[in-house]
Amino acid sequence: MQIQTRIIEGTDLKELFISASPSPAAQPRYQAQEVFRAIREILTSHNAVVLQERAFGTADALDAVKKVRKKYYGGLDDGVEPAWLKVPACANGKLSGVQVHAVAGLDSVEVLAYEGKPCGRIVRKNGREYLALSGVRAPEAGSAVNQARRMLEKSETVLKQAGVDLLAVPRTWMWLGDILKWYSDFNHVRNTFFTERGMLGKGVLTRMPASTGIGIGPDNGAICAMDLTAIIKPRESLTYIDEGGNQKSAYEYGSAFSRASQVASPAGRTVFVSGTASIDSAGNTTNIDDAEAQIRDTIANVRAVLTQMKCADRDVVQSLIYCKTPAVEKVFYEKFSDLPWPKVTMIADVCRDDLLFEIEATATVAQ
Repeated sequence: MQIQTRIIEGTDLKELFISASPSPAAQPRYQAQEVFRAIREILTSHNAVVLQERAFGTADALDAVKKVRKKYYGGLDDGVEPAWLKVPACANGKLSGVQVHAVAGLDSVEVLAYEGKPCGRIVRKNGREYLALSGVRAPEAGSAVNQARRMLEKSETVLKQAGVDLLAVPRTWMWLGDILKWYSDFNHVRNTFFTERGMLGKGVLTRMPASTGIGIGPDNGAICAMDLTAIIKPRESLTYIDEGGNQKSAYEYGSAFSRASQVASPAGRTVFVSGTASIDSAGNTTNIDDAEAQIRDTIANVRAVLTQMKCADRDVVQSLIYCKTPAVEKVFYEKFSDLPWPKVTMIADVCRDDLLFEIEATATVAQ
């Protein structure tokens, strides 16, 4: 097993970023046991509480993982489920890994709910108030397009409970099953919704969150789901980087997200780098059919954004690595094993058929 923990220390507060990948070839139940035993030990040793969490595995693996998590977390479980996300088996086996963002040094945590079901948390300390939602979905809405619209509406409803709206959101994750079949439709839904909410449009200051839209579906019958973070206080700390590093605005080719965003997180300054691929400044896929070159250029594109935001490799606290096929994953491990970012790697379709690889990264600097 590989478990990587980055700890950011602020004033009377710590942020913990945990990335856990299980031992390969073991049965999912045993993989889950080693992962959640280790996560529990980290959380309890720091007296930390989970803020946001996600787990990636095959459908049958996640059934076992859910039971193991419940057993090992015990009283740490406040009822907010992680984002349970379905991916094919990878080099690690049926459980690709688990990521946790936790906070230590809090007096209390407020649990948010939608229609009585816990779905997120708010942490408050030292004049900072920070919110995270996980696995918001709407399978009851029917078609993929209708589910996407309703998913956004539900997220907005929960945000309003905390006195904010989508204009307070620095980062979203869009988990989109069968992405290649309906990504353009999803973009239309998101663009329309953001325009209606004053985040896009003629004469409007563009305020698009950093985001990942990836071909991974939720493990609950829904076609899509989303996670997000939001800043309640201080709102003025939130900035968006529409164009970043080596790439122009993604909105120029139809996707409503910023290349990165920056915000005051509980213990520091956090930079969210959106899901990034081998795309040039004109919006064209580069290095077609060349996995090694796409991986190399993707990493360079992320690093360019980090540099622009005054962050370095040492500041990266979490990353997610998306490989289109096991063959691409093999190239990543063989050629780029020295990438120093804490990571979970998995198999997933990227938003274009000719894209073989995508990375997202989160960097945090103590303040």
